[in-house]
Amino acid sequence: MRLSWLYPHAQGRAGKIGVIHLSARQSSGLTYGIGGIVKGAADGSVGAEKRFTCECARDLREAVSGAGGNEVFATGRLDGEGRVCTVKVMARGNDGAVPAIYGPDGDEGGMPDVLIHNHPGGFLSPSDNDLLIAARAAEDGIGSYIVDNDVSAVYVIAEPVRGKNTVRLQAASIIAQLEEGGAIAKRLPAYENRAPQLDLMRLIVRAFNEDSLALAEAGTGVGKSFAYLMPALSFASLNNERVVISTATITLQQQLFEKDIPLVNSALPKRVKAVLVKGRGNYLCRRRLNDMLNQSQLDLDFATEEAEFRAIVEWTSATGTGSRSDLPFAPQESLWSRVCSDADNCMGLRCYAREDCFVMRLRREAADARILVVNHHLLFADLAARRDGAGYGSTVVLPPYRRVIIDEAHKTENSATSFFTGQFSSPGLFRRLARLFRQRGARKSGLLVRLAAILPSGEDGGDWQAETEKIYEAAEELNRQALDLCGEGVFRLVPARDRLITERLLPYIEKTRRLLLRFTGKASALVETVEENQAERTASEDLLWELRSALRRLQKLCGVCSVFIEYRDHPLEAVWVERRHSVRADGGDWALFNTAPVSIAEHLKEALFEANRTVICVSATLTLSGSFNYWMSRTGIDMAKTVEGAAKPVLNGIFPSPFPYERAVLTAVPSDAPDPNGRDFQNFVDEAVFRLAEASGGSALALFTSFESLNAAYRNAAPRLEALGIRCLKQGADDRSRLLRAFIEDESSVLFAAESFWEGVDAPGGTLRLVVMCRLPFKSPNDPIFEARSENIERLGGSPFMDLSVPEAIMKFRQGFGRLIRRTDDSGAVVILDSRLLRKRYGSLFLQSLPKTRYCFECLDTVVRRVAF
Repeated sequence: MRLSWLYPHAQGRAGKIGVIHLSARQSSGLTYGIGGIVKGAADGSVGAEKRFTCECARDLREAVSGAGGNEVFATGRLDGEGRVCTVKVMARGNDGAVPAIYGPDGDEGGMPDVLIHNHPGGFLSPSDNDLLIAARAAEDGIGSYIVDNDVSAVYVIAEPVRGKNTVRLQAASIIAQLEEGGAIAKRLPAYENRAPQLDLMRLIVRAFNEDSLALAEAGTGVGKSFAYLMPALSFASLNNERVVISTATITLQQQLFEKDIPLVNSALPKRVKAVLVKGRGNYLCRRRLNDMLNQSQLDLDFATEEAEFRAIVEWTSATGTGSRSDLPFAPQESLWSRVCSDADNCMGLRCYAREDCFVMRLRREAADARILVVNHHLLFADLAARRDGAGYGSTVVLPPYRRVIIDEAHKTENSATSFFTGQFSSPGLFRRLARLFRQRGARKSGLLVRLAAILPSGEDGGDWQAETEKIYEAAEELNRQALDLCGEGVFRLVPARDRLITERLLPYIEKTRRLLLRFTGKASALVETVEENQAERTASEDLLWELRSALRRLQKLCGVCSVFIEYRDHPLEAVWVERRHSVRADGGDWALFNTAPVSIAEHLKEALFEANRTVICVSATLTLSGSFNYWMSRTGIDMAKTVEGAAKPVLNGIFPSPFPYERAVLTAVPSDAPDPNGRDFQNFVDEAVFRLAEASGGSALALFTSFESLNAAYRNAAPRLEALGIRCLKQGADDRSRLLRAFIEDESSVLFAAESFWEGVDAPGGTLRLVVMCRLPFKSPNDPIFEARSENIERLGGSPFMDLSVPEAIMKFRQGFGRLIRRTDDSGAVVILDSRLLRKRYGSLFLQSLPKTRYCFECLDTVVRRVAF
């Protein structure tokens, strides 16, 4: 992949915007400008012999000469005396600018020690861009030098941090903390000595000490959190390195940050700073809130919205975090989306509210922390940005890091896929256009209106109203056509539908893209006009920055349109349109255009497993039949290589649950259950769920694979169970957290749930004594990404069902089973109403994936009797 970045040349060089081509794999996303127009000699320069070996100075001098005396950018390594002993030329520019390209994957391994570039004019004082680059690089301990063309003088902008040896963890002393009488063990109210936990900790210590990748399947009750927190915090403290801990659920994030990390910190000789980092959409944006307040009319649709808006304004003066979770009420999404921090609208350091910005404050805290607790979405958003050109040595979504722990790692593929995708929709397009130009009555506003006011005399800003109206009309027609094709679901672009696609979709996408490209082209030309006028450019730098940012986002939407138009040339991407419902009551449906890679293995291999020194993946469900092969092949960890090209070592281990499943759990399958695809199956489910819940006296979780089946079973069972004093709860009747709280607080209740409730439900004790899985959790074959992946497996000669459908279903099946036993003294039954477990050959694979329990494979009447408590 090649990226084009637009950056202005440094001061003293009037004229064009530089178009700099950067390598997506290595780029830091920054560009050096010329050394400047300076007065007099550059103070602070020293003789090159103090900073370079003779051989290295000669090599760099020859590289500059070979580039015609233009700017050259190189990275260097230091010898034992602190002199640059090797250089690697990364880019060549002109006499005023050069791409700054560096990353962790050089030939020597790891990040370089120093960045080097020359100033052809011989004046070595750094430009503003030089200082910016140097500051960013210094965050990772990298120094920055400027040299003349003869490499006889050196200006040191930032001293490199001399490399130090990693302090190894002492496994015995760390493990002792969790053994009986240890510092952590003493602080745990219900301590149990768990051999699998200590074995898991040994594996994690090795991964840190050996700069390795590691996979660990830790059964429920092993205590995986403490097994990785002790080594992680110890390593961060000893080496002053940042460790990122990523989870899939908010519940686990909060447990780690609020309970487990403080407990581990209390046992360490030196406290390690930890910060919980949430996505920017969780935080209020003061500027967007003020913009709404300053509108002559608030443009709020409902009285409820206006009341909530006033409450948010009042809350703003009191909140210390600006976090949505700290609000005393749950705001409507339609309102919060207009006042929260948003990447498309963020002005960064150019924002007038930056000193009080909640996101900036969080980033400062994160930059100072050595433990970052994040969710998978935030981690993969950061990795995707780094892979796409932002580089690995500076702050992007997160500060730079080299050590990662992924808990709930079975979610890796699904979580990562969404951040290596492209999306386009009319609401998103209209929002971006409105930032550039909008008109209400006679009033015009937007970035382009502000730009028109500073254009040189005689320059016409253009009729932006006419331009945007054409785009709106084209996008609305595209939206209508796409919704017709979607029906009530999804429309995937495949060659078999080529005629339909060519006639009813592509012409409208092509028209929308054409109008967008014309719009961005005209706007970019105006930006360039202002750039050419030094005085106007200096006075309007903030405006130009915002415009370039907004135009790049529109160009990115054009890129998604291009993939749709050329979908036949992208066989390894899923390309589809899906119907979405507006959160606003009067919003109407809209079409979301998506592109996603069929496989993310290559993306993760490069962005996660090769770019970091240590990556530890932990979950209760990573193996199939005792092997990590399936998960490894899906995520690309088995393809990761060192900088020398050798396979990166992957440590692994399976750490079984200490819980007494054989004594405490009954696994049952009614032998008289009808075929799940038959007409009688739903009736059987409806009656079976009622009878089982009645027999257990409630305390049950009924898991479904569709809301249609869930609703049918609920309608049948709820009135009858309620009459027996058993409360029935249903997914969708309230938000997830409140439902779970109600379920846990009422021990006799029954929760009817689907999808996300197959995992992440932690209800120990008498609250949950029965789990009913109504059907094996096979993924819908109509899911566009799943469908594309199945086709790719078939093309490669595999079996989509056995190589994808069954493994995915087993992983989820194991998660559902894991809801039952959460403590040593828990007990109960898991009943699966799907007879394919007994009648199909692959059924044994599901049963073999579970720990050994007691079994009952008899008729429903017998199962009900066995379940009765």
